[in-house]
Amino acid sequence: MERFCLQNPILLSFLLVLLLFISIASTQNDDVDHGPERVQIRVGLVLDLGSVEGKIVNSSVSMALSDFYAINNDYKTRVSFSVRNSHGEPLLALASAVDLLQTEGVKAIIGGNSLLEAKLLGELGEKARVPVISLNSPMSLSLSKYSYLIQATHDSASEAKGITSFINGFDWNSVALVYEDHDDWRETMQFLVDHFHENGVRVQSKVGFTVSSSEDFVMDRLQKLKDLGTTVFVVHLSEVIATHLFPCAGRLGLMGDGFVWILTAKTMNSFHENIDDFSKETMEGVVGFKSYIPMSKELQKFTLGWRKSLHVEEAEITRLSISGVWAHDIAWALASAAEVTRMPNASLTLLEAITESKFIGLSGDFQLDDRKLLPDKFEIVNMIGSGERRIGFWNSNGSFSNRRQLSSTQNKLETIIWPGGSAQSPKGSSLRESDRKKLRVLVTSSNRFPRLMKVETDPVTNELIVEGFCIEVFQASISPFNYEVEYIPWLNGSNYDNLAYALSSQKDKYDAAVGDITITSNRSMYVDFTLPFTEMGLGIVALKMRSMWVFFQPLTPDLWITSAAFFVLTGIIVWLIERAENKEFQGSWPQQIGVVLWFGFSTLVYAHRERLKHNLSRFVVTVWVFAVLILTASYTATLTSMMTVQQIRFNSNEDYVGHLSGSLIANVALTSSSLRAMRSLGLNSSADYAQALLNKTVSFVVDELPYLKVLLGENPTHFLMVKTQSTTNGFGFMFQKGFELVPNVSREIAKLRTSEKLNEMEKRWFDKQLPYTTDDTSNPITLYRFRGLFMITGASFAFALAILLILWLRDEWTGLVDSVKLFLSRQIRHFRIHFARNIHPSPLDDPIGENAVQMAQRNRQ
Repeated sequence: MERFCLQNPILLSFLLVLLLFISIASTQNDDVDHGPERVQIRVGLVLDLGSVEGKIVNSSVSMALSDFYAINNDYKTRVSFSVRNSHGEPLLALASAVDLLQTEGVKAIIGGNSLLEAKLLGELGEKARVPVISLNSPMSLSLSKYSYLIQATHDSASEAKGITSFINGFDWNSVALVYEDHDDWRETMQFLVDHFHENGVRVQSKVGFTVSSSEDFVMDRLQKLKDLGTTVFVVHLSEVIATHLFPCAGRLGLMGDGFVWILTAKTMNSFHENIDDFSKETMEGVVGFKSYIPMSKELQKFTLGWRKSLHVEEAEITRLSISGVWAHDIAWALASAAEVTRMPNASLTLLEAITESKFIGLSGDFQLDDRKLLPDKFEIVNMIGSGERRIGFWNSNGSFSNRRQLSSTQNKLETIIWPGGSAQSPKGSSLRESDRKKLRVLVTSSNRFPRLMKVETDPVTNELIVEGFCIEVFQASISPFNYEVEYIPWLNGSNYDNLAYALSSQKDKYDAAVGDITITSNRSMYVDFTLPFTEMGLGIVALKMRSMWVFFQPLTPDLWITSAAFFVLTGIIVWLIERAENKEFQGSWPQQIGVVLWFGFSTLVYAHRERLKHNLSRFVVTVWVFAVLILTASYTATLTSMMTVQQIRFNSNEDYVGHLSGSLIANVALTSSSLRAMRSLGLNSSADYAQALLNKTVSFVVDELPYLKVLLGENPTHFLMVKTQSTTNGFGFMFQKGFELVPNVSREIAKLRTSEKLNEMEKRWFDKQLPYTTDDTSNPITLYRFRGLFMITGASFAFALAILLILWLRDEWTGLVDSVKLFLSRQIRHFRIHFARNIHPSPLDDPIGENAVQMAQRNRQ
């Protein structure tokens, strides 16, 4: 071989050059392999890959990352996606996200395009401390608590403001809301409702549909809206339901001249190019709000490349959606943030880096505000034929413009072609007098409480006169709906269960019923009730009691006696301690007794002026003053309560209970556990109530609060409310089942209550006084409740006496011992003398012996 090579110098040169080239290439490869490695950042992507939106977002983020790293090839980080299919199920999305965290170790998750899915993933993000980016989920206050959740969606509040301004610009005063009965759609619809109410746009009716709603159901609901005279409709539906709604509306004549249809941005964003031409043509003249995406060369270039990247099975997707544009910008923000967190001396977390990202993306200026990407610019389009035409823009600064420069001061839109092909603005939903619908209303006519409901016939004109608190509230609630009301008296007594049944069974005669009608579950089986327009519950009214000895009532007799005994005992103990050294406690016995009593009772008002010199007496007084403080505070509170509400005690065996005759509610209350009564008396009016209480035929009256308010208003100085219970649902207006006015009237009642107009009506009809109510605080205080306080005080007194005794024994011990010794010596001496006399008696001690001696002496003489 050597010989062959040496003999062929050309071949040898070639081999040497080849070896040199291989060596250089190897060196270069070694440099590449041993250079700084790129850091891989895994990001989870949880989508419904079976939906058009899921396919668009998936392809958009993949291409966005490719474009990003093609421009930023020197970045040391590389973001890559791990995709999971949620199949549109929130729980499956949660399970997929958990799997991504455990198996892939993802640093962020993109997903959660529904409210429930966003909540679940937001909760997971909080636990795992991983950013969760939600695309097109609805704005909701319930999501604000998740600090790791980032939302990319349109600004529902700004949109609601724009739609309201659009409606006000044409002087339309009422609309009907057609919405999808789903959490996501209801949540964003509330922004519309709030802005409508704040700006004087009345929501005439709200109609909800679901994906499963049949065509007959849709036709029926739309027909009822047409019967109400609705001409302005705000539609908040998904594409699936909207494509069924408009053909039905067209068949009912609701897509002709004089009608207005407005689509929300969420509805418009859900539309895709695969909608058939027939569905588009049925929306002729519709006006829609869309999230505005500014046209740019970058967007055109990306869209062109995106279409080419689609798979064959995705050929039906021809347009990049709003979510796809947002997904592109989110992918760029993630890639940029990942690089920032890997920089030397970087202290930002991935979440912080994302929220601080600022750049110009496909959707415009990318900047998060409170973890939200909220493009607040909206494009307004007019559906023409099978396409759409831009007529202007809306910006959150409160201006419309038909120019692309949204800062323009021109507050006008281009010409709108309305349903029916007319360019003239519709008049809206104001009904002509000839279109007013008659409402046939039954009114209760017992006239037992005229302030609540009074029905009379004018003897001259023979017209029905209806007045009272109930009818005034009804008229105020029904007035915005421009109905002609016909009142029909109910003449079949006060059993309103029969009234509810009659209203339900005679739909051809009556539409509603008004009066002092309590909302009950039994009646709700036949009719629909509005919200209650009165206070809920029962009350007890009794005659006010007046006593000049009320100040004795806060304490029971045994507590009075015990307290007085302790006052005296305090004075005695302090006197025992102080009298030896304190001149103020010395003197004659009457003076000392006076000082004892004075000092003890003066502690009640802390007025003792005697100066204490002994620590034991100070200890005794300190403990007793603390006890007195508690006693006086409790006494004052109880006396105040009694002076205000005067507790009334009920004797179920002796007292009569008054109630409204024929009232099922009152009868049920009187047989309940808390308001049991052995004897009851039915009364028919507020005058009967007052007379029975004044002449003490009944001790108290039990009834619903509206009736008792009438009684208190007519007799504010004689009676008082002593107790209330929330056991009834108040008065409400009855309507036929499913009647459209029920939610509208309920809403008007709520507005009357919040605006204080309902309170003004009550004051006008009831002369309303503040009802006095009692509670357990007005019960007298018993000795049992304060036994602990007196035990502590007694123990401190005993302790002080024991210490006093010990000190006295210490000071007098020597004299006491001497006295004991002297006493004992005297006793011993007396005992010895007595003992000696008993054991060795003397003759001189015997009387007989003494007589014998005396006789012997006389004989000697």
